[in-house]
Amino acid sequence: MSPPKFPFARPSGYEPPLEYAQLRATNPVSQVELFDGSIAWLVVKHKDILQVLTDDRLSKQRNRPGFPELSAGGKEAAKGKPTFVDMDPPEHMQQRGMIESLFTKEAISNLRPHIQKTVDDLLDTMVKEGGSTPVDIVEKFALPVPSYIIYGILGVPFEDLPFLTQQAAIRSNGSGTALEASKASATLLSYIDNLVDQRLAEPKNDLISLLVIEQLSKGHLQKSDVTQIAFLMLVAGNATMVSMIALGIVTALQHPSQLKLLIDNPSKWSVPFVEELCRYHTASALATKRVAKEDVVYGGKTIKAGEGIICATMSGNRDEEVWDRAEEFDISREGGRGGAEALGYGWGEHRCVAEGLARAELEVVFATLWQKVPNLKLAMPFDEVKYSPPHKDVGIGELSVLF
Repeated sequence: MSPPKFPFARPSGYEPPLEYAQLRATNPVSQVELFDGSIAWLVVKHKDILQVLTDDRLSKQRNRPGFPELSAGGKEAAKGKPTFVDMDPPEHMQQRGMIESLFTKEAISNLRPHIQKTVDDLLDTMVKEGGSTPVDIVEKFALPVPSYIIYGILGVPFEDLPFLTQQAAIRSNGSGTALEASKASATLLSYIDNLVDQRLAEPKNDLISLLVIEQLSKGHLQKSDVTQIAFLMLVAGNATMVSMIALGIVTALQHPSQLKLLIDNPSKWSVPFVEELCRYHTASALATKRVAKEDVVYGGKTIKAGEGIICATMSGNRDEEVWDRAEEFDISREGGRGGAEALGYGWGEHRCVAEGLARAELEVVFATLWQKVPNLKLAMPFDEVKYSPPHKDVGIGELSVLF
């Protein structure tokens, strides 16, 4: 029997594919067939995923033969010059270390007032424009919040936001062909390249200037490296953040007793709300992939050198061995067994560098949203919410609300 095709499809809405629960119970390390007919290994249990993502016998380099790509667009993107997210040690930490100072606890703490003001201003504008007729809260709020924050960190001029957002969407939403995705990537790279030139001539207080002054001018990086790192920061987490805000709104409204806790005491409940949100919904569930550099054994199966491995973090986040009532959304849960953490931001040395920023944004969003818009509700029944295509990462591209 030939292996099943992957990615699997969600049965409806944001529910994880049914195959995950089945495989966790019966075949936690199994083979799947990818879009181009190639075969890769799929790992679905939390404990195995942790192992894979900390195994230095496996490689993150997308240009290695056998690395599993899930689409024509992904295969095309893998041909580009890599950034630290697609590097192995020691290059990975050398390059990642160049930007980590911008995402320390202290740096994020200093940024919180700016995040709060961004959220407040966007919500005040939305409320002022009125919500007696349906309003797309993705367009008015979920999309601008993370975009404005990361563009500010990079030093991107505010007026270029609509153009960049459109290009990033073509590149990453999966609806474009490989050629269209490649063209959008080239356009974004060209834009960032021009910005690097501007900062070379006149540095400012932003990430690109930091890379130019500390790395490029000292000969540690080439100009193309600076462009690629800035490009990564621009596109990496944006679509995921937009989806998590929209998914959080829907999920909160589906659980009114938990929403009441959040509304009554946002300072107490916004952090656990976001923690559970990032377990319950894995909006970037198809990015944790590796290729074996040597033969390895997982779950009693031998994975040969040159064979690809995909970690199903969405499945790991619903693993019944780690979380009681794993299929339920519960902001009062104490975490996983033995202190286990959810995998929404990956794991190991490649864990998302901007996780602290993402959490801070989500915490501010959900601590503030219902304080500013107490009567917020969907403009349609829950079963009419439009989700991303079932084979893609779970997300919501538009969400009509009333208030």
